[in-house]
Amino acid sequence: MRFAALVLVPSLVLVAGGGSQKKQSHRGGPVSTAKAAKEIAERETGGTALTARRVPLNGASGGWEVEVRMPKEERGWRCVIDADSHSVYTKDRIPNPKAPSRRR
Repeated sequence: MRFAALVLVPSLVLVAGGGSQKKQSHRGGPVSTAKAAKEIAERETGGTALTARRVPLNGASGGWEVEVRMPKEERGWRCVIDADSHSVYTKDRIPNPKAPSRRR
C-alpha cells in the first residue's frame, strides 16, 4: 500500500503542474523593432514578412505596418501590428508582394 502511494504522488504532481503553462507572452514594453513586428505578422498569417514600417496608431507607441507574402497563394496580407498590445490590429488582403530577388 505504501509503495503504491509513493508511486502515485510523483505522477499526480506532474499532472497538476502540466496545466499551468502560459501561452506565448511578450516581454514588457512596446514592439520596438521591425524584426519583432514581422515575427508577429508571420505567426498570425503563416506567410513570410517582407517589409515593416512604423505607422501612427491609436496609442502613444503607435504601430507597425507589415507586408506579408503568401508563397502558394495569389494574395498576401498587410497587417498593422499594435505596438502596445503586441497583436494584429488590422489584417487586409493585398496583391501578393514580389519575392525578394536572390542575387549571387
